[in-house]
Amino acid sequence: MLTQEFDTIAAISTPLGEGAISIVRLSGTRATEIAAHVFRGKNLEKASSHTISYGHIYDGEMLVDEVMASVMRAPKTFTREDIVEINTHGGIAVTQEILQLLLRNGARLAEPGEFTKRAFLNGRMDLAQAESVMDLIRAKTDKAAHIALRQLDGSLSALINGIRQEILETLAQVEVNIDYPEYDDVETLTAQMLRKKTAEFKHLLENLLATAKRGKILREGLKTAIIGRPNVGKSSLLNQLLREDKAIVTDIAGTTRDAITEFANIGGVPLELIDTAGIRETDDVVESIGVARSRKALAEADLVLLVLDASQPLTAQDHELLELSATTNRILLLNKTDLPHQEVALPDAIPISALTAENLGAVEAKINDIFFAGEIEEKDATLLSNARHIALVEHALSALTEANASLSAGLPVDLVQVDVTRAWQTLGEIVGDNAPDALITQLFSQFCLGK
Repeated sequence: MLTQEFDTIAAISTPLGEGAISIVRLSGTRATEIAAHVFRGKNLEKASSHTISYGHIYDGEMLVDEVMASVMRAPKTFTREDIVEINTHGGIAVTQEILQLLLRNGARLAEPGEFTKRAFLNGRMDLAQAESVMDLIRAKTDKAAHIALRQLDGSLSALINGIRQEILETLAQVEVNIDYPEYDDVETLTAQMLRKKTAEFKHLLENLLATAKRGKILREGLKTAIIGRPNVGKSSLLNQLLREDKAIVTDIAGTTRDAITEFANIGGVPLELIDTAGIRETDDVVESIGVARSRKALAEADLVLLVLDASQPLTAQDHELLELSATTNRILLLNKTDLPHQEVALPDAIPISALTAENLGAVEAKINDIFFAGEIEEKDATLLSNARHIALVEHALSALTEANASLSAGLPVDLVQVDVTRAWQTLGEIVGDNAPDALITQLFSQFCLGK
C-alpha cells in the first residue's frame, strides 16, 4: 500500500505531568521543516534518518528548552511518514509551550489515536494489529501484555488471513465448477466438497472461539467481589492481595461503608477487586447504602470471594451469604486461621490468614482452576481477547452453520455460496478489509492522544 498524503500532525506522546522527559511527536511530510523552524542546533531538514541531535527550542529569540530531537524518515517509521520526536525536560508548562510552537508553525493537533490510524491507513499494520497497540498500553499484567504484543506482531492476523484465504480458494473452486461443468453430477460433487470445507472452517473458528474466555479475562480482568459479614477480614484480604494498605482495617464492625475498587495482578490474571461493606441488617443510613452496593457487586461479579471467620461458628448471616452466592463462581475462604479456629463443614473452603498472608497461593491456584482449567500458556499467541473480534468470529461461524444447514436441505450450491462469502467478508472486518469508515474512526477515537 502506498503512503497516503496527509497534513502534518503533532501531539504530546507522554503523560502530562512532572517527569524526567516529555516527548512531543510530529508526523507528516513537513515534520522536519516545522521542527527546524523552532530548533537550533543541527539542521534537522538535512539530518540522516534515525538520528538524534542536541539543540535548543526557541520562540523567536526567547529560549524555551534544551532538547534532543530525533529524526526518522519515511517509510521506515511507525506511521510510514517522516517523524520528528522532540525530547524535552518533563513538565506541563514547557511541553505545552513547545507543542503550541509547532502548531503555530504549521502543524495540526493530532486527534486521539491518529498516529496509529495513519500507520493503519498507510499499510504499516492491519486493524487487528492497530487495536493490539491500545491493548498493550492498557495491559494490567505481564500475560495480558504478552498476548497484545504477539497480536501486534501479527499472530492473530496471520491466522484470520489464513482462514480467509482457504475460504476464498474454496469459493473460487465452486465458481469454476458452476461456470465450467464437465460432468452431469458436478452439482453433487461441488456440494460434497463445500460441505467438507465448511466443516473444516467451522472447526478452525470454534477452536479460536474456545480461547475467547481466557483472552477476554486477561484483557479486561475479572470483576471480583470480596463479600462477608462485618469484621471477617475482607479489607485485610484486599490489602494482602494488593500488597499495600488501601483499605482501613480495625476491630470495629462496619468500618468499610462503601465499595473500594482496585486492580491486582494475581498469577498473571488482572482482578478488579471490590472490597464491599459487610452485608447485614443495619439502621445506619450510610452503612445501609454500602450494604445495598455490596449486594449489587455480588450480583454483577465474575468471581466472588466469600470470606468467613474461622475463629467463630457460622452465623445466620454466613448461611445467608452462602445461599446468596451459591450460583456464582465462588471461592470460600476461612479466614483468621492464625487464631484458634472452629471446625466448619465446608470441604471446599480454603483456610487462610489475611493477617499473615498464609495460604494465599492456594487462592490464586483456585482462580486459575475455575477460569482456565490449568496453567495459562503464554506461548498461545492466538487468543481472542477483543470483544469486537469475538463478535465477528461468532457471526462468521453462524454464516458457516447456515451454509451447512442449506446444503443439508438440498439448496443449490450458488445460494449456499452466499453464506460462505458472508463468512469471508465478516472475518475481513477483523483485519480491516470491508470495515466501514465509521467503525475505523470510532475505534481509533478510543486511543489516547499522541498514540
